Amino acid sequence: MVAPPQVRSFEQRLDESDLTRVMWLLWALSAGLIALDGFDFFIIGVALPFLQRDFSLSPTEIGAVAVAAIVGSLVGSLTLGPLTDRIGRQRMLLIDVALFVIASAGTALAWDALSLIGFRFLVGVAIGADYPISVSYITENVPARLRGRMVIGAFTFQAVGALLGAITGIGIIAAFQTFLPDSVQPVIHYGWRWMLGVGLGLAIAVGLLRLNFLLESPSYYLARGDYEAASKAASTLLEMPIALTPETDPPETETPLSYGDLFSSSYRRRTLLASIPWFLQDIATYGIGIFTPTIIAALAFANQTDLLGRELASATGAAIVDLFLIAGFLIAVVCVERVGRIRLQILGFVGMAIGLLILAGSGWVSSGTVWNTAIVFLGFFVFNLTMNAGPNSTTFLLSGEVFPTSIRASGAGFAAAVAKAGAVVGAFGLPILQGAIGVPPLLIGLAGICLLAAVLTFLLRN
Repeated sequence: MVAPPQVRSFEQRLDESDLTRVMWLLWALSAGLIALDGFDFFIIGVALPFLQRDFSLSPTEIGAVAVAAIVGSLVGSLTLGPLTDRIGRQRMLLIDVALFVIASAGTALAWDALSLIGFRFLVGVAIGADYPISVSYITENVPARLRGRMVIGAFTFQAVGALLGAITGIGIIAAFQTFLPDSVQPVIHYGWRWMLGVGLGLAIAVGLLRLNFLLESPSYYLARGDYEAASKAASTLLEMPIALTPETDPPETETPLSYGDLFSSSYRRRTLLASIPWFLQDIATYGIGIFTPTIIAALAFANQTDLLGRELASATGAAIVDLFLIAGFLIAVVCVERVGRIRLQILGFVGMAIGLLILAGSGWVSSGTVWNTAIVFLGFFVFNLTMNAGPNSTTFLLSGEVFPTSIRASGAGFAAAVAKAGAVVGAFGLPILQGAIGVPPLLIGLAGICLLAAVLTFLLRN
């Protein structure tokens, strides 16, 4: 008697598959959007000293410019995550890229502080949408055995984008310094526009790439019972003819999940695990990250009086320490499956605290000395390396893994929104606290926040 052929579900076929060309394209598109986020995240820190002088920004306005995109990201994650679950991943990606291009153009052409803040807010909305879209897209379209590495690998491009932002800032400042050495006014008026304009060019390039490849997640169609569309999408994704039916992938028999289920007894702990440590991490990540050039200038180049010389030195220093962001991500890619998400996140938070304490210690060594500069860079190296080897990778990964398909983008979006609330606290509060209590005490406080995040990760683990 011949045994009947084994019926395999889409998830089983996906898990047995090698990485196809289509999977790599989907991954590259998500990685490209994350790179835009990283570029924007860094370049505004380089541009701020010139914006401050061009628009005569007050300390409050400086904070508003720095935080506008983060507030927008909070709004985008919170509202567009659930919308992604309703209208689909690929359609939302198109909307996201279009918004990013329009908003980026507005920031480069801004005519005053208010217009700049408004367009920065819209850039943030696009960035906020990218978090739930990208993590859902990758999680649902690559084999489970490779999911952790692929998600973190895509998120690595946040650091690549940040490094590109640093190189862009260095190149533009150096160009003005070389060709217009007799006055700082041209770089003050136009340098920041060129910096933000490069971001516009990158957004257009990613948008054009996205328009050439449209594919919805088969899991998204299956969650809605559209087997015909799911079969077509799965055939494209796995590059072989596949027929998905109620026999291969039975429809859900339970009541469909909604946004409110994120806070039910069944999923509340997952929601807290995905959001609270990420919130605490982003206080430190964005508070330190956006102002990396400023902090380096304050700790290591305080004696440098020339504007362009100081900003070029701090941007160059920031580019060097950003290399350790990439190195940290690469460590996460290698270790995430071996060490585990939770353990890696806890170790990373502890490492971030150590790096911040090293940075704080530099404040008690005379600025401009070899020892002071060495301690500053050592602190940034430890902070950036352990941050990306741990929580900056794992929080993004967990937000897409702990929720089922029907509320995955909603859950990831909520977690990212809570995280961006932490980023607002860090980006807006850091300049104020820096002026009130000084850099070293502030860094010690941030180290305490990182240790608290490590403890909560342990307590909330499944």
